[in-house]
Amino acid sequence: MDIKIISSNIRFNNPADTNHAWDNRKQILCDFLNSESPDIVCSQEGRRPQLMEFNTLLGNLDIIESHRNWIKERMYPCIYINKDKFFVEESGDIWLSETPNEAGSKSFNSAFPRLCTWAKLAIKDSGREIFIVNCHLDHCFSDTRVEQVKVLLEEIYKINSSNEALLLCGDFNENPEGEVRKTLMTMRDNLVDPWIDFNHPEETTFHKFKGKLEEGSRIDWIISDKRFDCSSIKIIKENKEGIYPSDHFPVVAQFSI
Repeated sequence: MDIKIISSNIRFNNPADTNHAWDNRKQILCDFLNSESPDIVCSQEGRRPQLMEFNTLLGNLDIIESHRNWIKERMYPCIYINKDKFFVEESGDIWLSETPNEAGSKSFNSAFPRLCTWAKLAIKDSGREIFIVNCHLDHCFSDTRVEQVKVLLEEIYKINSSNEALLLCGDFNENPEGEVRKTLMTMRDNLVDPWIDFNHPEETTFHKFKGKLEEGSRIDWIISDKRFDCSSIKIIKENKEGIYPSDHFPVVAQFSI
């Protein structure tokens, strides 16, 4: 079965963004995402009201939230799926701290509480199970991000005890040459970055609504384990009349398993 997945930091609802405020770009964002006909969308940033609005604009995709007790002030990574193709077997949140089961907890000098969300999905046509993880790491310190990704890997591999095929998306807030990537690949040697496998040139995904950023880098990743075969991966760079869908470019990848 083919699975198309998009990872997109949607930028929180900030009126100070003026022309790029959420109300001016939400339909643009969802039009671009829906035009790709994704099976799964992994979003980063946004509080519950914005994320619920995003959910209503995502065509036939639905948010996975039944596991969650929302904290009003927190921003959440979320997973949206085509429920005609997938059945949610389990889902949950992991707070990237020394107490990962304590909602809203933070450690490692993180600026804010950070978390990942996960879902174990069954493909309806085949019954095959896959494991999806979506994260958003600290934006300040590499040492913090390294500790957070260690918690992420340790916890998801406890939960994914049956070792289902893994797709890991997120805003990692670090370029691919950094310590976070080294930690990921050292702790789990079955993970690959399709962008690198395709020998695509490195590009900036965070662009501050400018469309380009000279000092930027590719901080938004879709990573898979080797049981997935990636046929394509790209960055969506379009804008509409100068309005960008977000301050990050969405990443789109097509997999088969």
